[in-house]
Amino acid sequence: MPKDLVVVLTALNLEYEAVRRKLARPQVHRHERGTRFEVGTVPDTTCRVALGLTNKGNHPAAVLAERAIQEFSPVAVLFVGVAGALRDTTGLGDVVMATHVYAYHGGTSEDDGLKARPRVWEAAHGISQLGSYLARASDWDDTPGDRNAPQVHFGAIAAGEVVQNSRISAEAEWIRQHYNDALAIEMEAAGVAQAGHLNGAPVAIIRGISDRADGSKSSAEDRNWQPLAAANAAAFATRLAAELVGEQEQIAMSQDDRADSLREHVRNTAHSSTVGIMAGSVTGSNVYMNANPKVSSLVDLVAELDSFREHLKRHHAEGALDDDTYEEAQAELDTASRAARENAPESPKRVTMALKRLRGLIADLSELAAKLAPLIIAVGGLS
Repeated sequence: MPKDLVVVLTALNLEYEAVRRKLARPQVHRHERGTRFEVGTVPDTTCRVALGLTNKGNHPAAVLAERAIQEFSPVAVLFVGVAGALRDTTGLGDVVMATHVYAYHGGTSEDDGLKARPRVWEAAHGISQLGSYLARASDWDDTPGDRNAPQVHFGAIAAGEVVQNSRISAEAEWIRQHYNDALAIEMEAAGVAQAGHLNGAPVAIIRGISDRADGSKSSAEDRNWQPLAAANAAAFATRLAAELVGEQEQIAMSQDDRADSLREHVRNTAHSSTVGIMAGSVTGSNVYMNANPKVSSLVDLVAELDSFREHLKRHHAEGALDDDTYEEAQAELDTASRAARENAPESPKRVTMALKRLRGLIADLSELAAKLAPLIIAVGGLS
C-alpha cells in the first residue's frame, strides 16, 4: 500500500474543482474501464491525492469508491462536497465531518406503517481523532476574505437517494423520528462508507453546508453558498489528507529505525549483491561494512540520483514498473535532481519531499526501495 496517497472523491464538478485548486501538478490517471482520476500533490507536503468524480447518488459513489480503492490502495478515502443542514446550529459555510453515516432509505412496509431498518457505518477512530485535532488547531482555513471563519462540527450524516428541501415533508418527519442526531443530509456517504467497509479502507465524509434543507434552497442561493461551502470542505479535507500521510511517514520512519538497529548491511564483492545479517557472524568471506552511498554534498547526491535513474529504467524495461508509475517516478526524480543542482538553502527539504513521494511510488519494489532509503537518510544529514 502506498504510504503517501489519499483518494478524494466528489459528486459535483463544482466540488471537484474546489479540491483540484488545492493540488499542485495534477496529472491524469486513466482506469482501464475509462474512469479518469487526476493525481496531484498537496503543496509543501509529500501527500499525493487521487481525485475522482462519482456523480450523484450512493450507488455510483459506491462503485467508484470501490474502483479507486482497488486502483490506488490508498491510506484513506475522503468524500468531499456540499450538504444540507438539518440543525440551525450548523451555519451556512460550516464544515461537518461525519462520526457515523446513516443510510436512511431502508425499512419494511407493514399494515401499521413503515418501520425503520437502520444501516450505519462509523468513521475510523484514527481519522475522527485527527479531524478533531485539526478543528482545534483552527489553522486549516486559508480562504481569503473578511468573513467569519467557518466552524467544524462532528456528528451523524444522513445519506439518501433524494434531494431533501423541506422540514415538513413526510420524509423530513421520518428522518427526525429515526435519525434525530443527524447534522447534515446528502446523497453519497452511505455508498462510500460501504465500499470502504468491504475493502478495509478508512473513510472520512467531509461536507460544507450550502443550504438548510428547509425549502429555501434555490438556484440563486446555490450560486452564493455552494462554491463557498465546497471550498471550505476542500480546505479541511486536503489538510486532513496531508496529516494522514504525515502520520504514515512517521510510522514508516520509526519502523525503519527499528529495523536498522537490528541489522547491518554488507556487500558481497563476488556477486555485488546486498545481504542482511540479523545476528551471528560471517566467516570465510570478504565483506565491506556500511556500503551505503557516500553523500557529503548535494553535488554528490546528483550523481547518486543519476545512478538510481538507471535502476528505475531497468525495472521499467523488465516490466516491474507500469508506464504510469514510471512516468510519475521519473517526474519526482527530476524534481529532486533540479533541487539538488540549485544547491539553495531550501534544496535539501525539496529533495527530501520529492524522494519521499518517489518512495511511495516504488514501495512494492524492495530492491529499488532499499537503494532509495539511504539516499533519503543522506539528504536528511545535509539539512
